[in-house]
Amino acid sequence: MSISDSSLSKAQQKLLKAFKQQISQPAPKVQVEEVKAETATTVHQEQEDELLFKQALQGVTALADANVAKIEKPRQLKADAKTLAKRAAAEGPVFTEDAELSDTHAMLNPVASQAKLSYRIATLQHKVFEDLKAGNLRWFEAVDLHGCTIEDARLAVQQIIQIAKDENQNVLKIVHGKGPEAILKSHVNSWLRQHRDVLAFVSAPENQGGTGAVLVLLKRTEKNPKYK
Repeated sequence: MSISDSSLSKAQQKLLKAFKQQISQPAPKVQVEEVKAETATTVHQEQEDELLFKQALQGVTALADANVAKIEKPRQLKADAKTLAKRAAAEGPVFTEDAELSDTHAMLNPVASQAKLSYRIATLQHKVFEDLKAGNLRWFEAVDLHGCTIEDARLAVQQIIQIAKDENQNVLKIVHGKGPEAILKSHVNSWLRQHRDVLAFVSAPENQGGTGAVLVLLKRTEKNPKYK
């Protein structure tokens, strides 16, 4: 539409001309100079901060590895059977009054070297026993009876059970070995069946000792009225 269009009044023609001039002018530019100045200020501030930090660290040297403290969790020492036996013998009846573990059963019922031991009380839940057999129950402590006399082994078994009870733990491992005559193995099988705090025991999985060790499940301390 032309400005000279006769259908438009002079006032409308002026408005149209002004509008065309307005839209023909480029949009106002962003104040680039201001943005650049602001950016430069930020960079300068960061450079100053970095310089101050470096100045503050002057004279500071890194610690040598030898001066760094090594924090390690203390290792829990495994129970030594002979030490346990000596302790039990020294402390006397406190650890043996609950059961005089007889050897008669062991002599009358010897077990073979490679035999798998298995025992449970009638009221024990089947799932719990299966978890024990599978090695799924984490044992608290282990004692190795290799090199022990029969009497030392008996005292060590009583002592390790007592220690577990004092700590309110209910699973432990006893390594009896599997020599040709399986003497210690037969006695451990017998003693555990007689002990009133034993709920079950079973030969360990292969990766935990196999037929040379037993995993033992005990009554919890709070369930034993003698140890409140």
